[in-house]
Amino acid sequence: MNAEKARLAQAEKQEEHWRRWGTYVSDRAWGTVREDYSPNGTAWDYFPFEHAHLRAFRWSEDALLGWCDNHQRVCFGIALWNGKDAILKERLYGLSGPQGNHSEDVKELYYYLDATPTHSYCKGLYKYPQAAFPYAQLAEENKRRTRLDAEYELIDTGVFNDDRYFDVTVEYAKADANDTRIRVTAVNRGPVAATLWVLPQVWFRNTWTWGWSRDLPPAMTRETEESVGLFESTLGDYLFTCPGTEALLFTENEGNSLRLWGVPNRSYAKDAFGQYLIEGNVAAVHPDDRGTKACGIYTWHLQPGETRSVTLRLAPRAAGPMGPEDVFALRLKEADEFYASIASVPLSADGSAVCRQAFAGLLWTKQYFHYVVEEWLRGDPTTTPPPPGRRYGRNSEWPHLFNEDIISMPDKWEYPWYAAWDLAFHMIPLAMIDAGFAKKQMALFLREWYMHPNGQIPAYEWALGDVNPPVHAWACWRIYQIDRRLNGERDLAFLERCFHKLLMNFTWWVNRKDELGNNVFEGGFLGLDNIGVFDRSAPLPTGGTIEQSDGTSWMAMYSLNMLTIALELAQSNHIYEDIASKFFEHFLYIASAANGRTTDGLWDEEDGFYYDMLRLPSGEWFRMKVRSMVGIIPLFAMENIEPTVIDALPGFRRRMQWFLRNRPDLCGNIASMAERGMGERRMLSLVGPRRLRRILERVLDEREFLSPYGVRALSRYHAEHPYSLNVDGASYEVKYEPAESSTGLFGGNSNWRGPIWFPVNYLLIESLQRFHHYLGEDFKVEFPAGSGNKLDLWEVATELSHRMSALFLRDKEGRRAGLGPNTKVQSDPNFRDYVLFYEYFHGDTGAGLGASHQTGWTALIAKLLTQNGE
Repeated sequence: MNAEKARLAQAEKQEEHWRRWGTYVSDRAWGTVREDYSPNGTAWDYFPFEHAHLRAFRWSEDALLGWCDNHQRVCFGIALWNGKDAILKERLYGLSGPQGNHSEDVKELYYYLDATPTHSYCKGLYKYPQAAFPYAQLAEENKRRTRLDAEYELIDTGVFNDDRYFDVTVEYAKADANDTRIRVTAVNRGPVAATLWVLPQVWFRNTWTWGWSRDLPPAMTRETEESVGLFESTLGDYLFTCPGTEALLFTENEGNSLRLWGVPNRSYAKDAFGQYLIEGNVAAVHPDDRGTKACGIYTWHLQPGETRSVTLRLAPRAAGPMGPEDVFALRLKEADEFYASIASVPLSADGSAVCRQAFAGLLWTKQYFHYVVEEWLRGDPTTTPPPPGRRYGRNSEWPHLFNEDIISMPDKWEYPWYAAWDLAFHMIPLAMIDAGFAKKQMALFLREWYMHPNGQIPAYEWALGDVNPPVHAWACWRIYQIDRRLNGERDLAFLERCFHKLLMNFTWWVNRKDELGNNVFEGGFLGLDNIGVFDRSAPLPTGGTIEQSDGTSWMAMYSLNMLTIALELAQSNHIYEDIASKFFEHFLYIASAANGRTTDGLWDEEDGFYYDMLRLPSGEWFRMKVRSMVGIIPLFAMENIEPTVIDALPGFRRRMQWFLRNRPDLCGNIASMAERGMGERRMLSLVGPRRLRRILERVLDEREFLSPYGVRALSRYHAEHPYSLNVDGASYEVKYEPAESSTGLFGGNSNWRGPIWFPVNYLLIESLQRFHHYLGEDFKVEFPAGSGNKLDLWEVATELSHRMSALFLRDKEGRRAGLGPNTKVQSDPNFRDYVLFYEYFHGDTGAGLGASHQTGWTALIAKLLTQNGE
């Protein structure tokens, strides 16, 4: 038990609220659905970046490397000025969805370097140009580029040439659960002296403008020349201390309606500090040194290579003096001890650093997320009512949804809202370091104020009713297993609590996504965005329906996940044997339908692959022969049932034997293996050994799916052989695209037509390991296909893991594939050690693409490295 594990134990027992404060402030609050009150749902236009420093946010705040409490009553963030920008740098800049040539795109260089699960120590780095920030240049050049062009990034503008920038580091260290020390450090990396203004800011989230709050309004006042007193009725009295500040400034966290709309302000505005410093407008700040937002000011004239820092404090008034102890050094030492206890295999210094930054990014992207749909639909008492059509528009079918929690986000700038299937993958590496938080997150999304009364799990903010792959049962089971292995916990209460809610969700899937009632499913886009010929969430231009290989396979996997959980629960409560039998039966019916025993089936014997099937209104049907991830996902639906489990559950065993004896037509997806003295192990799999070999011939072929960095989402075969579908005079095409998308489906901001995606690669690796557990060392395949090199499936899984690790680890030339072709980020000593965790990766080169801080599911690299090594 090290110090950080002790703090986690205190938090779980509610002895100390170590999770109250953390890096929970979003990187972007503008351009979100929550802040959109437009007539037509044009969120990006209604609240653009240009309004963010002027306009009070309704639902949450954003900041640069920010900090807040778990209800976001008090926020902290730094503001910077290089003496040239027209506005303070107090939030990350990026392009909106309509602006970017590949949709929304952050245009900054920043890194989450370290964090502990209790946020007792956190460290982030921001690289701030000394030249004027090229806002207009970034927008104009990306507007000029097409979907066929690469994105134009901040480093491409030349502002980092000659190292004319500041490295600004923000560190947080907790002296106790509520006493936060904040160290801001700046280094001049440039060849000449430069001046940096640092404004540490503290403010209350605006809860008083909208007419709902009945609490006493929060207040800030000057305490001394270096400290601000903060009072908030539910949080209490706090002090914010800025040692050595040149001044303390005060204003209100209110919108500047004069600059926004030409309407007189009712108070001092939130942009007052920028007016004071940049424009010299002394009258912009509150003359009585009070308000709801305050800051200190530090002017640092830095010589080349010079470093300057200041240590601030945000703590309860009763906390007493700071004391001489170096809290930062102590907490960093404890963080080192904590992470040293995590790895199960030895790692190099580089591998350890990659894992540490993966965990850090995962922890930094926790976010306070607030969205109450009923309030959002009807509007606030003190503001103009929303347009009438809002009651029938986006998310109007989710009036029960009440979100006000700390939630793991995919990326706090590009995706500052949860995504249901992303979150399930986040929890796998999170369970390694904070199983308590991981379990609470999974249970949260199944609660009645999240899950729809009909059983659907909310997908994401832009369309709560969209459909994500049903991976929650899998994640709950894996978290349970990880917790049991690492912490010795057998948390059946967690498993049972989630299982009952998952029953409702499973029923929703069966009732809503099997249109023909034939156990073949039409889930929609299922998180795979533009992988197919059509937008699978919209009515088809051809009419009819798509029977999806991935949708059906996810449901087969879901059935097996629920079966596995039921069998675990049945060992303590035999009532669950009946439910286990029910999911055993569900799996058999789905597997039989998918494989063509009762329907036409999704398997194509000629190609040795699974495809989506298009059924036209005329009754005609055909398989759309796109070799994509939808044909690999059937491998995920595989589980082994040990003989000891079967023997301990006589009711389940009798039901299984009845099926084997009386329904052989449904039992083609069950295999058994007798071991002397061990009984029979059963394998339940959508894909049998013969078809497994045939699929892997394509998956492990470097001319098709196998990349040097993992498995592509689409076969490279389609580079020279695009799939084309002609229906009613219209032509639809899918071709191999290893990088950004060239199609406008789903806004063009992701691409499943060639790149490498972490979540499905991770599930493939797990599935191959389970197949190996049943098939053993004698079942070998060529890796790569055609090489003559034979490996068993465990070895194949390990090789795939190592290829994915190569995205992040330095190669023999010292380059990291994921960082792409830019020489500076690959070789510069002030860049090369900082890793970015992208949304997906180039199918041929491994260069990172999409969101640059999607540490959520890309943090799975930490799980792969710590279990499979380098």
